[in-house]
Amino acid sequence: MLSPSPDARAAAHAVARAGGRPTHEITLVLGSGWSEVVAGLADPGSAVTVPVAGLPGFVPPSAAGHRGTVTSCLVDGVPLLAVAGRTHLYEGLGTDPVVHPAHVAAAVGSRALVLTNAAGGVRDGLAVGDLVLLSDHLNLTGRTPLTGAAFVDLVDAYSPRLRAAAAGALEAATGRRPPEGVYAATPGPQYETPAEIRMLRALGADLVGMSTVPEVIAARALGLEVVAASLVTNLAAGVTGQPLDHAEVLAAGAAGTPRLTAALRALVPAVARA
Repeated sequence: MLSPSPDARAAAHAVARAGGRPTHEITLVLGSGWSEVVAGLADPGSAVTVPVAGLPGFVPPSAAGHRGTVTSCLVDGVPLLAVAGRTHLYEGLGTDPVVHPAHVAAAVGSRALVLTNAAGGVRDGLAVGDLVLLSDHLNLTGRTPLTGAAFVDLVDAYSPRLRAAAAGALEAATGRRPPEGVYAATPGPQYETPAEIRMLRALGADLVGMSTVPEVIAARALGLEVVAASLVTNLAAGVTGQPLDHAEVLAAGAAGTPRLTAALRALVPAVARA
């Protein structure tokens, strides 16, 4: 098993000093289209937010729609560390900053890492605005955050127990039980071609995006449980015949902010108490 990196331990100490909480039961990473959720997520008066630029190991995100902040707060009384924005492999900085939030999660004492992302819908029947819980993934990035003989079991990379708790919470909050799906991670930053989407369908992918999988691998190696949710922000290349644009990703997230906030306010305590 991995241990949190020295930078992650230093960041955890800095967060504890800023927020006055020595530990955080859950760590949440807010991906593209999700960052504005952090404004309404916390219990009133409980949030302390610091920019990632002032924390060891973090790199301010370069992608639009990623705030670049860390918030220590309570959600229905559960101590939560919310990382608004992530570093991606396509930024060319290697895997360490990409998986740094997972290391910080372990360093702040979290037992579970909740990951969110924006994804293209590959499977027929998915629509823009759908929330999908990840049940498995395809790592098509050609990269891993692990080095050496680190043989990590990924059979239950996405905890079945936490998925069940999250599904119940999301159904109660949104009125609809979320479907599950397989997420294909590609390196980006280019979107996939229609031929690549046909390939992904043949491989069993339901969703496609450019994040999440390296963090899942690192989290499992650190001994954390993982639950992850995708917001379908566009239909993948060739599905509609329309061109793809990052602006539609951000627009879908902005349109769904109240619903996403309610969903995460239900999901976080449910995962913590599962």
